[in-house]
Amino acid sequence: MSKPGNIYVEPREQGDYAVRREGSKRASDVLPTQKAAIERARELEPDKKPNVARVRNTKAGGPNQFRTTR
Repeated sequence: MSKPGNIYVEPREQGDYAVRREGSKRASDVLPTQKAAIERARELEPDKKPNVARVRNTKAGGPNQFRTTR
């Protein structure tokens, strides 16, 4: 059963990635790679597309902005 709100994948200062639900103060999980964190976010919320924090500048946006996954 899905909980309300979005799910996010964010880089941490330690170099790993946190999977966090919207409005939560703590991460649901912390994983070593962005790919692993996206996969975990999909496991936690299979009906939602995770929002992933950008880590570099691109034509579509820069750091501290989110993009949805496919």
